Amino acid sequence: MNRRYLPGGLLASLLLSTSVGATELVYTPVNPSFGGNPLNGAWLLGNAQAQNDTKDPDAIDRSSLTGTSALDRFTSQLESRLLSDLLGDVRDGKTGSITTDDFIVNIINDDLGNLVVNITDRLTGETSEIVIGQN
Repeated sequence: MNRRYLPGGLLASLLLSTSVGATELVYTPVNPSFGGNPLNGAWLLGNAQAQNDTKDPDAIDRSSLTGTSALDRFTSQLESRLLSDLLGDVRDGKTGSITTDDFIVNIINDDLGNLVVNITDRLTGETSEIVIGQN
């Protein structure tokens, strides 16, 4: 036998003598709607939402809500508290006034024993009057 063909013959006999094992290929869907693993649902939804670049026209623009400074929020809360205290004093028959950027509130006692609350809009000059009887 020729020595040149010996390695080729050994390789061919080695390949032919080994058994070949193969398994059946089975397709498993990823999407749980089509029979896939239910644990994939959250991951698929997250990917879909990350790729979604459309904006809801009816959604609230949250950037406008954060546009107020800490000083503006504090001033608004302080005005609200002072107005609440002033209106709380109305029940006790006390008078007073408060002026804010938007309105002027005057609470006075008239000669008939009634409390009169005058509210003036500083922008338009409109006034409202509320009369509270002491009967």
